[in-house]
Amino acid sequence: MLLKLFREGLGRAFILVSNLTLPKQIERSQAEQTEVNAACQHLSLYQFYACPFCLKVRRHLHRLNLPMSLKDAQNDPQHRQDLEKLGGQIQVPCLRIQTPDKDEQWLYESDAIIQYLEQRFGK
Repeated sequence: MLLKLFREGLGRAFILVSNLTLPKQIERSQAEQTEVNAACQHLSLYQFYACPFCLKVRRHLHRLNLPMSLKDAQNDPQHRQDLEKLGGQIQVPCLRIQTPDKDEQWLYESDAIIQYLEQRFGK
């Protein structure tokens, strides 16, 4: 129990520092940003709020100016169940990529998620 409280407190401290040092967002034209916003409708990030790897991905979401749905797989039983049942495992961060033809891809590992986002939305 004490270890869990310590980890949660440490995670919240990381979040505070992260919020104070957020990277500058990339700028796009209105038309480009509208296109990005539409593409983000098909993406969801399953995450734990205080997880340092999830925080790393959220910082990149901010920098790339991606308005993506964040799913709390730690405190929301439905999101946790979806992550396990549909994604195959309870591991965060996990990016759920839905295609227009209703296919899904579940991308695990923060570095792989960041690489995907950079390739798709980076300049």
